[in-house]
Amino acid sequence: MQGEHQQLDFKFEISDAAKIARTLVAFANTDGGKLLIGVKDNGVIKGVSSDEEYFMMENAAQRFCQPEVQFTSKEWVVEGKKVLEIDIPHNQSYPFRAPDQNGNFKAYIRVKDQNLLANGVLLKVWSKRKKNKVIKFVYSWPVQEILSYLRENPFITLTIAMQLSNFSKFKAEHLLSDLILLDVIELELTESSENYSLAPTNSIDSVSSVHA
Repeated sequence: MQGEHQQLDFKFEISDAAKIARTLVAFANTDGGKLLIGVKDNGVIKGVSSDEEYFMMENAAQRFCQPEVQFTSKEWVVEGKKVLEIDIPHNQSYPFRAPDQNGNFKAYIRVKDQNLLANGVLLKVWSKRKKNKVIKFVYSWPVQEILSYLRENPFITLTIAMQLSNFSKFKAEHLLSDLILLDVIELELTESSENYSLAPTNSIDSVSSVHA
């Protein structure tokens, strides 16, 4: 059996509805994915009571996801043990939110085998896409500074972008989100950092505007 990755997660059992809700919204906000309930992190099949686990998943989706995350389910018998498969499609109604450890509803995305908080730039990207906002490329001084920096460095952080542009955090996030929507830069999000690098296919000279 393949290991956990961006579209696959193993759960031995469902004991915390709020916690599993974070996985549901992360899949829905990213590329969709599958949850295999009754499987340990190392891939060992332990089995579950599928009815009980299904009701826990339903509770998590309905009570701890905003809006509710839709899913389908299948039951498998592997080595004589029941495994519940939960399929979560990617949903364009993002962002979906689930409670963090303090009970505050936040948006999560799936990166490799982790559920990470969506940052301010990504939230702005989603908002502009939903509004189908036209993004125009303006080769302004702040943009020139950021792109010049990226030609000499593998990535730029939000803090450095703020310093180079002399923008507030809010305004710098808007600028970076526009550049992402124009496919000029791309976001690499980890548990401890958010970095922005030139997109592999970016062609600055040909960019004028795009519907988000």
